[in-house]
Amino acid sequence: CGAMSEAKDDGVLLGSIDQGTTSSRFILFDRRGRQVAVAQKEFTQITPKNGWVEHDPMEILSSVQECIAEVMQDYSPELVRAVGITNQRETTIMWDRDTGKPLYNAIVWLDTRAKAVSDRIIEE
Repeated sequence: CGAMSEAKDDGVLLGSIDQGTTSSRFILFDRRGRQVAVAQKEFTQITPKNGWVEHDPMEILSSVQECIAEVMQDYSPELVRAVGITNQRETTIMWDRDTGKPLYNAIVWLDTRAKAVSDRIIEE
Protein backbone atom coordinates (compact mmCIF):
# COMPACT_ATOMS: atom_id res chain seq x y z
CA CYS A 1 0.00 0.00 0.00
CA GLY A 2 1.10 3.52 -0.59
CA ALA A 3 0.10 5.55 2.47
CA MET A 4 -0.17 9.26 3.05
CA SER A 5 -0.83 10.77 6.48
CA GLU A 6 -1.38 14.30 7.65
CA ALA A 7 -1.27 15.47 11.26
CA LYS A 8 -2.94 13.06 13.66
CA ASP A 9 -6.43 14.02 14.82
CA ASP A 10 -7.23 13.26 18.45
CA GLY A 11 -10.98 13.48 17.85
CA VAL A 12 -13.59 11.36 16.16
CA LEU A 13 -12.55 9.68 12.91
CA LEU A 14 -14.62 8.10 10.15
CA GLY A 15 -13.26 5.40 7.85
CA SER A 16 -14.03 4.72 4.22
CA ILE A 17 -13.24 1.54 2.31
CA ASP A 18 -13.17 2.31 -1.41
CA GLN A 19 -12.90 -1.03 -3.22
CA GLY A 20 -12.64 -0.18 -6.91
CA THR A 21 -12.00 -1.92 -10.20
CA THR A 22 -8.21 -1.58 -10.13
CA SER A 23 -7.36 -0.88 -6.48
CA SER A 24 -8.55 -0.78 -2.90
CA ARG A 25 -8.20 2.22 -0.63
CA PHE A 26 -8.82 3.00 3.04
CA ILE A 27 -9.29 6.64 4.01
CA LEU A 28 -9.73 8.25 7.43
CA PHE A 29 -11.59 11.54 7.78
CA ASP A 30 -11.83 13.87 10.78
CA ARG A 31 -15.14 15.21 12.09
CA ARG A 32 -15.00 18.10 9.60
CA GLY A 33 -14.67 15.70 6.65
CA ARG A 34 -11.00 16.41 6.05
CA GLN A 35 -8.90 13.48 4.88
CA VAL A 36 -6.28 12.69 7.52
CA ALA A 37 -4.83 9.42 6.20
CA VAL A 38 -5.07 7.16 3.16
CA ALA A 39 -3.52 3.96 1.86
CA GLN A 40 -4.08 2.44 -1.58
CA LYS A 41 -3.11 -0.89 -3.13
CA GLU A 42 -3.63 -2.05 -6.70
CA PHE A 43 -4.51 -5.66 -7.47
CA THR A 44 -4.12 -7.96 -10.46
CA GLN A 45 -6.41 -7.71 -13.48
CA ILE A 46 -6.91 -11.25 -14.82
CA THR A 47 -7.84 -11.53 -18.51
CA PRO A 48 -8.02 -15.24 -19.43
CA LYS A 49 -9.62 -14.49 -22.82
CA ASN A 50 -10.28 -11.43 -24.92
CA GLY A 51 -13.16 -9.50 -23.31
CA TRP A 52 -13.02 -11.46 -20.05
CA VAL A 53 -12.00 -9.59 -16.89
CA GLU A 54 -11.62 -11.28 -13.50
CA HIS A 55 -10.18 -10.57 -10.05
CA ASP A 56 -8.93 -12.97 -7.39
CA PRO A 57 -11.44 -12.48 -4.51
CA MET A 58 -8.82 -13.28 -1.88
CA GLU A 59 -6.46 -10.68 -3.38
CA ILE A 60 -9.27 -8.10 -3.19
CA LEU A 61 -9.83 -8.96 0.48
CA SER A 62 -6.10 -8.88 1.21
CA SER A 63 -5.69 -5.48 -0.46
CA VAL A 64 -8.45 -3.99 1.70
CA GLN A 65 -7.00 -5.54 4.89
CA GLU A 66 -3.49 -4.28 4.06
CA CYS A 67 -4.72 -0.73 3.46
CA ILE A 68 -6.67 -0.68 6.73
CA ALA A 69 -3.68 -2.04 8.65
CA GLU A 70 -1.33 0.51 7.12
CA VAL A 71 -3.53 3.49 7.96
CA MET A 72 -4.46 2.22 11.42
CA GLN A 73 -0.86 1.73 12.56
CA ASP A 74 -0.88 5.50 13.28
CA TYR A 75 -4.36 5.72 14.86
CA SER A 76 -6.18 4.15 17.79
CA PRO A 77 -9.14 2.01 16.64
CA GLU A 78 -11.22 3.56 19.45
CA LEU A 79 -11.16 6.87 17.55
CA VAL A 80 -12.91 5.37 14.51
CA ARG A 81 -16.66 5.68 15.08
CA ALA A 82 -17.94 4.30 11.77
CA VAL A 83 -16.70 2.81 8.50
CA GLY A 84 -18.48 3.06 5.18
CA ILE A 85 -17.81 1.02 2.07
CA THR A 86 -18.18 1.53 -1.63
CA ASN A 87 -17.46 -1.30 -4.03
CA GLN A 88 -17.62 -2.34 -7.67
CA ARG A 89 -21.35 -3.15 -7.43
CA GLU A 90 -21.85 -5.20 -10.61
CA THR A 91 -18.79 -7.40 -10.06
CA THR A 92 -19.91 -10.87 -8.96
CA ILE A 93 -18.32 -13.42 -6.63
CA MET A 94 -19.84 -16.79 -5.72
CA TRP A 95 -18.90 -18.22 -2.31
CA ASP A 96 -19.03 -21.77 -1.02
CA ARG A 97 -21.69 -21.86 1.69
CA ASP A 98 -19.81 -24.38 3.83
CA THR A 99 -16.23 -23.12 3.55
CA GLY A 100 -16.79 -19.40 2.96
CA LYS A 101 -14.19 -19.60 0.17
CA PRO A 102 -14.78 -18.22 -3.32
CA LEU A 103 -15.80 -20.79 -5.93
CA TYR A 104 -14.06 -18.92 -8.75
CA ASN A 105 -12.56 -15.55 -9.54
CA ALA A 106 -14.76 -12.46 -9.37
CA ILE A 107 -16.37 -11.71 -12.73
CA VAL A 108 -15.74 -7.99 -13.18
CA TRP A 109 -18.39 -5.59 -14.46
CA LEU A 110 -16.19 -4.95 -17.53
CA ASP A 111 -16.43 -8.62 -18.58
CA THR A 112 -18.25 -9.24 -21.87
CA ARG A 113 -18.78 -13.03 -21.74
CA ALA A 114 -22.53 -12.67 -21.09
CA LYS A 115 -23.09 -10.00 -23.76
CA ALA A 116 -25.02 -12.34 -26.09
CA VAL A 117 -27.42 -13.28 -23.26
CA SER A 118 -27.90 -9.61 -22.34
CA ASP A 119 -28.53 -8.64 -25.95
CA ARG A 120 -31.14 -11.42 -26.30
CA ILE A 121 -32.96 -10.29 -23.13
CA ILE A 122 -33.00 -6.69 -24.33
CA GLU A 123 -34.48 -7.76 -27.70
CA GLU A 124 -37.28 -9.72 -26.02
